[in-house]
Amino acid sequence: MRRPHPDSVVRSSAQTEEFLEDENEKLVQEMTHKVSALKTLTIDIGDEVRGQNRMLKGMHGDFDKTEGLLSGTMRRVKEMGRWSHQSWMCYMILFVVAIFFVTYYLIR
Repeated sequence: MRRPHPDSVVRSSAQTEEFLEDENEKLVQEMTHKVSALKTLTIDIGDEVRGQNRMLKGMHGDFDKTEGLLSGTMRRVKEMGRWSHQSWMCYMILFVVAIFFVTYYLIR
């Protein structure tokens, strides 16, 4: 059996170390790119959330204005309904009185 020469063992060990060092360097660069991408994505998400929060605050103010407008409109509709009901009741009473007088005139 033949034993490997001591220089070849040292050379093989150095090549293995160099290979592993290169592999580690590649992995570090890949991780750096991924971390950079995640940082950019996180910043974009934060900007989007802040923009959405501003829009929601604006919508809240718009809804408050709309609520005030609708409540005023509903109050006016109720008042009109009440007046309309009273007006129809008044017309009905006038109609009954008119019928009464017409009937009284015809009987007499």
